[in-house]
Amino acid sequence: MDFHLPAATHSYLERSAESLREAITSTDVPQRYALAHVSALRATAALLAARAQPLPVARRRQKNAWVLLTEVAPEFAEWATFFSAGAQKRSAAESGSRRAVTEREADDLVRDADRFLALVETALGLTGHAPIRVA
Repeated sequence: MDFHLPAATHSYLERSAESLREAITSTDVPQRYALAHVSALRATAALLAARAQPLPVARRRQKNAWVLLTEVAPEFAEWATFFSAGAQKRSAAESGSRRAVTEREADDLVRDADRFLALVETALGLTGHAPIRVA
């Protein structure tokens, strides 16, 4: 793509990468899961900022990011379903639940969020970042 992306898109991408870095370095399992999920949300916000067309006020309905992602970028529908399914776990993790997620789930989500961010960057015509190594 050969067009200028909105400043908001770049900002969300930077914040997504920042959340991902925090997730990778966090030793707290629920926090790692929550940060990885937030990274995916911010990557989604970047894509929405670049592609979504505002609707007239009379036609607007409240929709969550995952529903909007499916509408604006149907090629990401499976990702939207996947991350939407983890929203409740993220909420529990953010609330401090120690049983909300396992270490394996947190590590897997970090890897998934990393892959998702790279795919979003590529979809926006940017060079995707190199995958971040997760132990």
